[in-house]
Amino acid sequence: MNYEQAHEVFIERHLASRTGERRGRLERGHRHAEEMFLQNVWWPLRGDFNDLHPEYEVLDWRGRSYFADYAFLPGPIKLLFEIKGYAAHVRDMDRLKYCNELNRETFLYGMGYQVISFAYDDVEQRPELCITLLRLALSRYQIVSAPSGGAILTEKEIIRYIVGKAGVVRLKDIADYFALDPKTVRLMLMRLCEKGWLKAVKRENGVRNVGYELARDVLFYWD
Repeated sequence: MNYEQAHEVFIERHLASRTGERRGRLERGHRHAEEMFLQNVWWPLRGDFNDLHPEYEVLDWRGRSYFADYAFLPGPIKLLFEIKGYAAHVRDMDRLKYCNELNRETFLYGMGYQVISFAYDDVEQRPELCITLLRLALSRYQIVSAPSGGAILTEKEIIRYIVGKAGVVRLKDIADYFALDPKTVRLMLMRLCEKGWLKAVKRENGVRNVGYELARDVLFYWD
């Protein structure tokens, strides 16, 4: 299924599940900027619309309805995406609107949502930058199930730890952080390398490991 077909199915499915103002908001709100984000950024990165909800309604701190451009809700994760044009969100914003927007984002954070905003100009003219930033943002949440082969909980936590460090991590760092015997950690790291989740980083002479990092494309695997 190509993008156009998948997008049509995506929107029709959400329209069919809504009534009243929630349906009307989707019909009115899903326009050029929102669709361009899907076509230029989301689809090239993800290739599907699973767990994505357009014009998603949440209540703000005043109990008023607020419709985010998109919500991404895979399990316990709650991400809200906004595509912001300069005119509506900067040039035409007065002080009260500015305060309300900041208060809303803080309130949503307190309710467990993370708000991620993209500039309309970037989505239109620099989608590759948006893809890179979105990939980085999603990487914080994508290690949500066991690596292939049913790794034990400690192995999953090691992967989460390395994701958080975003670089090469030494065996000693991991052993100290988890209060584990270095020999035990070495065996775990070797197993994770064998499963393709990690790779060893060697010295220039290639003789000795200096640390471990995530294997290429690991952050794009979803079960």
